[in-house]
Amino acid sequence: MLDFEEYVRARHDALLRRARRLVHDPLDAQDLLQTALLRTYGRWDDIEDKQLADAYVRRIMINTRTEWWRAQKLQELPIDQFPDAPVGDCAEQHAHRALLLDMMRVLTSQQRSVVVLRHWEQMTTQETATALGMAPGTVKSTLHRALIRLRQELQRRDPDRAPASTAGRGCPPVGRRAR
Repeated sequence: MLDFEEYVRARHDALLRRARRLVHDPLDAQDLLQTALLRTYGRWDDIEDKQLADAYVRRIMINTRTEWWRAQKLQELPIDQFPDAPVGDCAEQHAHRALLLDMMRVLTSQQRSVVVLRHWEQMTTQETATALGMAPGTVKSTLHRALIRLRQELQRRDPDRAPASTAGRGCPPVGRRAR
């Protein structure tokens, strides 16, 4: 049976990444994870299937974040006049996201899974391989081919947007290597 300390050692990094997706500030994410782990520790013996511990911790993090948001919302005070502060336009960011999601359709389901786990979930190569039931080398080669295909699709759709140094060559981005 998995004890709590072993669980935390094995899953801390992945849980912290999930906390970072829930709150933007890295210190708040650490606080969120610690709060969730403390609450989980108190109920650890009640969790019959330890394979579901990640889901339990994730639910606690979501509930805790909601509690924090509600507490913060109650502390807001009305003001007579809004301060002059520029408001950013997110239209371009939304357009880029829509383009990326549309471009992901050219990938095979295996390539999409690898790209999502490695870049969205920020899993390591080994974690991705374990999650998908494949060898780490297969994850690396699949990711490499998927990124080449995405660059080619970007070049096909908008030749002006694709980086000139890698356009059409299928080169990985500088400084980026698979773990």
